[in-house]
Amino acid sequence: MKRLFALAAALLLTPLSAATPPNANWPHYGGQYDEAGYAALDQINRQNVRRLGLAWSLDLPGEQSLEATPIAVDGVLYFTGSFSDVYAVSVATGRLLWKHEVRVWQHNPDKMHYIFPLNRGAAYAEGRVFVGATDGRLIALDAKTGNELWSVETVEHNDRRTITGAPRVFNGKVIIGQGGGDSGSRGYVTAYDQTSGRQVWRFYVVPGSPEQNRGDAAMEMAARTWGNSPYWNTGTGGTVWHGITFDPEMNRIYIGTGNSGPYNPRKRDPGGGDNLFLASVVALDADTGKYVWHYQVNPREAWDYKAAAGMVTATLSIEGRQRKVLMQAPTNGFFYVLDRETGKLISADKIGKATWADHIDLETGRPVELPGIRYENGPVVIWPWTAGVHNWQAMSYNPGTGLVYVPTMQLGFRFTPAPDSFLGVVATPEFTDDPNDGKGALVAWDPIAQKARWTHWQKYMWNGGTLSTAGGLVFQGDNEGWLTVYDAADGAQVWRFNAGLGIIAPPVSYSWRGTQYVSLLVGWAGPNPYGHGLMPTGWRYNAQPRRLLTFRLGGRAKLPPTAPYDETVRPVDDPSLVLDPAAVAAGEKLYLPCSGCHGGQTQSAGAPGPDLRESAIAMDRALFGKVVHDGASLAKGMPQFANFSETQLDQLYSYVRAKAREEKQRIAAAGAK
Repeated sequence: MKRLFALAAALLLTPLSAATPPNANWPHYGGQYDEAGYAALDQINRQNVRRLGLAWSLDLPGEQSLEATPIAVDGVLYFTGSFSDVYAVSVATGRLLWKHEVRVWQHNPDKMHYIFPLNRGAAYAEGRVFVGATDGRLIALDAKTGNELWSVETVEHNDRRTITGAPRVFNGKVIIGQGGGDSGSRGYVTAYDQTSGRQVWRFYVVPGSPEQNRGDAAMEMAARTWGNSPYWNTGTGGTVWHGITFDPEMNRIYIGTGNSGPYNPRKRDPGGGDNLFLASVVALDADTGKYVWHYQVNPREAWDYKAAAGMVTATLSIEGRQRKVLMQAPTNGFFYVLDRETGKLISADKIGKATWADHIDLETGRPVELPGIRYENGPVVIWPWTAGVHNWQAMSYNPGTGLVYVPTMQLGFRFTPAPDSFLGVVATPEFTDDPNDGKGALVAWDPIAQKARWTHWQKYMWNGGTLSTAGGLVFQGDNEGWLTVYDAADGAQVWRFNAGLGIIAPPVSYSWRGTQYVSLLVGWAGPNPYGHGLMPTGWRYNAQPRRLLTFRLGGRAKLPPTAPYDETVRPVDDPSLVLDPAAVAAGEKLYLPCSGCHGGQTQSAGAPGPDLRESAIAMDRALFGKVVHDGASLAKGMPQFANFSETQLDQLYSYVRAKAREEKQRIAAAGAK
């Protein structure tokens, strides 16, 4: 049956001609408004893809983690870097046309404490480029010059909300959400006028206090799913940090909402309700921002699960009917197909290892959960981990094959109640004898049959997003540094390119002056707060240049040589330094906020921070203080911790020195065997 399906799909996808529109833009985050990540171009196809080659590359000095999806409009690529800076590059030549620096480190450096440097892209409309800065500003730029046209603060200057996602444009408006749910922030999306920056409407994800909810029908409805305790003071979560899709056919905005904060529902809301609209897809009227419908994937969310992933609109033939659908693979491990007219569930099934629920009840739309999963009876081990089976990395839908190409992961976590912590729970990785635990996979998913048509397993988790094309191809970069092209029908590998550095961003494809191009950003960084060898640690901080790569048929450019992948740790130590065990233990607790950038147990995953065991700066106590306390490296993305006392700096320094010494001793012991 699988061979018959692949043959049929291959026949459907064989290009009738290699004609390509002279100019076909990639004007929105997901390509078009449907966010399908699909290019209706077939100049590059399964018959000739082996002729694909590098057209040009552009080094991007100073960049670290590159997650953005470039926008291609009339021969110009617009994209964002690690620090929310915006670039404009010529497609024809690869020449940098302009760069706009948003200077978060000058405008509001306190925001740098809450998220490491990353940004997933810009938006374009009517000669303007829009970017959401980490510090919460939404900025409009002139597309020709990069000059600022207007800027608005979309969040409070001194709160914990930040922006990492790409804005979306529609009907003369630009919309943006924010992150910060883990800290308990109440999320919302705001639509602004593209010309002036004037706020048009705002929709809150979760209810606030009774006074704040009064007169707002959606918030009053949502509040009934929360208890009577003052949850608005404890923390709620529910931010829209990534998934936003505009539906021009229905004139609606679909938002994917985030996790709770605190995670533990008994701490967040002892009343026992579903806690709308956490971990939900919510439909809004595009003109007014008024609530239309919602579907919640995880009632009473308790595990950092979220519905923040991208959402694809399409029309599918289901049981003989043409259904207007919305498709999403949120973190909880199920793939959902919703009726986008009503929000009703059409189908859902497991796309990866998910043990928290047996299945989704199609009548009620609710998950049939396993007992004890909210760790109410003590620690519990469930799959998937907090980052999910699928996270923000772009999935793509190919209408020719009818398949959705989803980057997935497999890992379980042990959730242990921790009532004294803000989140109310501690989560740690859990491994079994399953050989796929800790690995990633590219899954070709049939959304109608709700089953995988083919799967390609990968060495590590946290790989790049996907692009599918009318040429019968699927493109994906991985964290080992390969850009791979697969046959969209059967998953056969048909082309590879060594990018010299891991990839997390999705490729895009467009045409300019009759030539089809594929472009992507190369600059991998992984969430490595846990160690355990879950991520590739051989991409050394600042060893490999971050780049924009562009490919075409017959391309002959060569990448300049770069440092190879290298997992060797070269710790530095001063054996005369006497370390106080009590100071080391205290420093370990202080180090926790550092782990997102510098790695759990100081085991760096390459970016956005260096391996402190190798750092000469971290060897020198005076320099260490200048960087950590005084903010000497703010412009490079290192936050300033001016509130640390000299004693705390000594403790943190002691912990870093202890980990470096520990690694040096481990290496010496291994060499002696």
